[in-house]
Amino acid sequence: MAPPGPSPPQTDVVVSADGTPITYRSVGHGPAVLLVPGALALAADFDALARELADRFTVHTIERRGRGQSGPQGDDYSIERECDDVAALQAATGAALLFGHSFGGLVALEAARTSRAFEKIAVYEPGVSIDGSIDTSWAPACQAQLDRGRDLAAFITFVRGLNPETSGKAPRWLLRLILPIAIKKQERAQKYRLLPSTIREHAEAARLDNSYRRYGDITAEVLLMAGKDAAKTGAGRASQTLLPVLPNARRHELPRARPLRAREEAGAGRRGPVGVLHRALGPSKRSRRLPDASTSSPHPQSGRVLSRPGSSA
Repeated sequence: MAPPGPSPPQTDVVVSADGTPITYRSVGHGPAVLLVPGALALAADFDALARELADRFTVHTIERRGRGQSGPQGDDYSIERECDDVAALQAATGAALLFGHSFGGLVALEAARTSRAFEKIAVYEPGVSIDGSIDTSWAPACQAQLDRGRDLAAFITFVRGLNPETSGKAPRWLLRLILPIAIKKQERAQKYRLLPSTIREHAEAARLDNSYRRYGDITAEVLLMAGKDAAKTGAGRASQTLLPVLPNARRHELPRARPLRAREEAGAGRRGPVGVLHRALGPSKRSRRLPDASTSSPHPQSGRVLSRPGSSA
């Protein structure tokens, strides 16, 4: 008889430094890992990956501000606010492990740069802009289309602008035919809802263009993950550029290009992302003293936990 799987994720909330409520989903047993989703994603989109990690780790997936039941991005939105949110969750959970996907990878690197609380981090194709690799020239047209209620047109503008070397080469008429077939209606609706937040996030990533050398301040062990087609995207190439900058880093190229969201793509083998993360975030061969979580957050008033006992999403 097969052993029972992990319990459904439990939902709780912390309060960030500026008073914004930040919800998160928790599942599993073991050392605490904070998981930071990227743009156009909700915490629940990573439930499959969290379940795969739950046999060895307690996975806390943050619902980044501006989505789900977390508070709004706010008028003073910046990468610093994102780092405040991560700091609040770290203070509440005592996590020393951190994983970020895409824009969440940028958040993870920034959070690790300003905090010694994290011992190990892993990032998958982090949204780090290098030599203008994150271009936001598409954003005004995308926002104008959203304002007119032309959601599909705005999404096409985003898709073409995000990766000009790949999807950007496809004509709009072709994407108008393909995208409604390739992406289910419910998922498309989610992406449409998150586009306004995504525009602001990409503007923030672009603002940080070529600031990546400051990641040399990161003391944690870092795993830079990339898909097999990484050379075709700015985010994929960023992992290669970051490798010599980080003092304690290594790079791993996955056999599949986008393997981290759907369960059927999770990859249970040693070469898949779950096996890679198990090794990257698991105990080191030579243990070292963990940072003191009580001094990890620069905001003593942040990290207040408002539990919803027995709640599950």
